[in-house]
Amino acid sequence: MTAVPEATELDGSGRSAQPRQLIVTVYGLYSRTEGGWLSVASLIDLLAAVGVDEPAVRSSISRLKRRGILEAVRRDATAGYELSDEAREILREGDERIFRRGRATPADGWLLAVFSVPETERHKRHLLRTQLARMGFGTAASGVWIAPAHLHAATEEALTRLGLAGYADLFRADHLAFGDVAAKVRDWWDLDRLDELYTTFLDEHGPALRRKSVTDEQAFADYVRVLTGWRRMPYLDPGLPAEFLPPGWSGIRAAELFFELHAKLETPARAYVARAINLG
Repeated sequence: MTAVPEATELDGSGRSAQPRQLIVTVYGLYSRTEGGWLSVASLIDLLAAVGVDEPAVRSSISRLKRRGILEAVRRDATAGYELSDEAREILREGDERIFRRGRATPADGWLLAVFSVPETERHKRHLLRTQLARMGFGTAASGVWIAPAHLHAATEEALTRLGLAGYADLFRADHLAFGDVAAKVRDWWDLDRLDELYTTFLDEHGPALRRKSVTDEQAFADYVRVLTGWRRMPYLDPGLPAEFLPPGWSGIRAAELFFELHAKLETPARAYVARAINLG
């Protein structure tokens, strides 16, 4: 696996989600209690419920294997794949971000990442910028990145894992003077783009909440789609304080929708998976 996984694989993208994104969601939700392993037959059956055919599943598995996200493992002569150690670690970090309900508050302060990379190691500079952006940091100035302070532990772990800790310093900070923080937040993060993504999420997944009754299979399909669509959002918007966001911020409504769907769909979806794996 490359140090910073492609957004098209370990991050979701809503209705246009690729089969490999859906496969990663299924692995992240249901395989880790089995040591990160699923049989090929079970995976094909599960993805069929989400509208992905067998050739697309097999092709996507091959792509994920080449990327080092999945590893081929046979159990009792049954062909299957399990998550790589690094993929499991990234998904573990993702759990903490994806299912975190609270937003930061102004009193929490900020996390500053200040880095300097020699010109001879420009690839590491690019890697560092890419990782900080992937974790939801905004850019306050050249070489100075900013995020809510609650990200300090996850940032320290990620930079250490990637061998980048020697090029950066992390600071807790408070904004003391000069300028309106809400206006600066709009400069540091692309809130217009975030609003578009949140609005799309609401449009795509709102109907799943309005359904009166669903089968376990439909609950599973809806749950995989909504989680795949949501998975990247807490990275693009790292829990920014509501006080610094525009009135009626779409991200708050999108989060409410996600957690309502999570509460509605998680149990029947897991029941469907348990039956499908046993049958597989």
